[in-house]
Amino acid sequence: MNRFVSPAGAATAASLPPSAALALHANRAPLTRVALATIEPHFNLYLRFGEPAHTLRLDRWRRWAVFLPGAVLCRIRWQANDYGTVRWQLMVMQACTPLDAAQRIPGVQPGARLLLHVEGHHSVRSVLQRMDAIELLGIAPAAVSPAYWRTLANRLAARQPLPDYTAERHAAWLVGRSFS
Repeated sequence: MNRFVSPAGAATAASLPPSAALALHANRAPLTRVALATIEPHFNLYLRFGEPAHTLRLDRWRRWAVFLPGAVLCRIRWQANDYGTVRWQLMVMQACTPLDAAQRIPGVQPGARLLLHVEGHHSVRSVLQRMDAIELLGIAPAAVSPAYWRTLANRLAARQPLPDYTAERHAAWLVGRSFS
């Protein structure tokens, strides 16, 4: 008898290993898998913020971070060659539900809602400064209004000054979210 099957023949989440329990959960609501990797000293694909429901380690260099629907996360891609940095990329995205419109993003399965996408040293640094300022307010960047991340993306594209995220703006978003 298989040790992961109940006597009645039905698998339960408590009787399964973590990866199989996530697969059982995936039948109820799709989970978003985000690829992460590190190859010292030339490549780093990592999370700046976001709380994965589970992390699957594939080998010494690669892993998957698994997120529940609605989770907000930030993934940073940094690449270098022997002469220095060749690519900086930052993406803030939201894991989707089956009814949401998702975008295909390399390394994100099945996809996610892209809130902010920036490339280049200057743009990534300016967004990282905004994230640091948000954390200084005592607010987790994953809890920030998705509209703020979209606003940053639009302002960067238009080369306009970036707005600050304030405690008042966050409180207003939390109140609005509680009514919906």
